[in-house]
Amino acid sequence: MDKKERILLDAELLSVIGDCAFHAKLGNGHQIVAFADGADKAKLAGLTAGHTVKVSMSPYDMSKGCIIFETKDLE
Repeated sequence: MDKKERILLDAELLSVIGDCAFHAKLGNGHQIVAFADGADKAKLAGLTAGHTVKVSMSPYDMSKGCIIFETKDLE
């Protein structure tokens, strides 16, 4: 599979599992494990439960995803 074949979805972080892993809920209600990529750990260090993020997922394993960036709520 080519790395370009990825699915981008919005997810809400539910809880912190570890240093850079989170339980997250997708828009359709499914729950996944979302990880921060090694290069993005410093950029995503302030993430906590309740934040909305963009997650990159493989079409072959829809149980986990990589956090691409935090989406900012416009208020």
